[in-house]
Amino acid sequence: MPTNIDNRRIVRIEQTIVETPTVKTLVFKDSLSHTAKPGQFLMIWIPRIEEIPMSVMINSKDGYAAVTIRKSGVGSTALFERKTGDLVGLRGPYGNSYTLKKSYKKILIAGGGTGLVPLLRLASYAQKLKIQSTVIIGARTKGEVFFENIARKIIQDNDSSLKICTDDGSYGIRGTTVELMSKVLHENTFDCVFTCGPELMMRKVVDLSNENSIPVEASLERYMKCGIGICGSCCLDASLVCQDGTVFSGRQLSKMLDFGNSYRDKDGQRINYS
Repeated sequence: MPTNIDNRRIVRIEQTIVETPTVKTLVFKDSLSHTAKPGQFLMIWIPRIEEIPMSVMINSKDGYAAVTIRKSGVGSTALFERKTGDLVGLRGPYGNSYTLKKSYKKILIAGGGTGLVPLLRLASYAQKLKIQSTVIIGARTKGEVFFENIARKIIQDNDSSLKICTDDGSYGIRGTTVELMSKVLHENTFDCVFTCGPELMMRKVVDLSNENSIPVEASLERYMKCGIGICGSCCLDASLVCQDGTVFSGRQLSKMLDFGNSYRDKDGQRINYS
């Protein structure tokens, strides 16, 4: 069962960071969010608009946390337009987290876009445990690459490395996240792969990991209304992403028909990925 079910609070946005023209990070003071585990999420309420799930971004300042929004639908656009000094409501953190075993020596982290949010928190935890990380950041073009400086700062120790790729070759290595991951797997051995990002990308990451007999975990995103296992909006086959996830193992995902094939809209209708 999720923790912190009745922990609603109001926080004030204390800093806004523009990552790209359509991506922004909002920083706020909140001790509960600051201690969230990699993969956990918050339900964020924008007054008179909507409540939406958001992964918790890391923040080095004690007692502070952040969320990173990509301007898209009604709720995310309204949150994106919040300014320093504005108030938002929070619940959580909810959900499970990535499994980072102390026995791990080397891990591969592959993500793109705002999917990097839980992965950067994971990379930070890995550094504290002296686990070597290879981090892959994928994007379509150079203008969509963000969090590079934060990632480099996190993995500066333990012989960890950062690799960046873009679909059009405008920055870093030319190719997709999965194509770069395939090359990295041929050159290195990893104890586990962790991923978050577009679901079609994650499906390929999971398949590639399974083909190479490497444990893999993915953090999924689904439309959520409650975040605590009541409404059923975030169903993934017979599982609920808010209650059983957001993190699932490759073994679990390989048995799910919805993963990488379909999702639910706000009306609960199944929509196939085109």
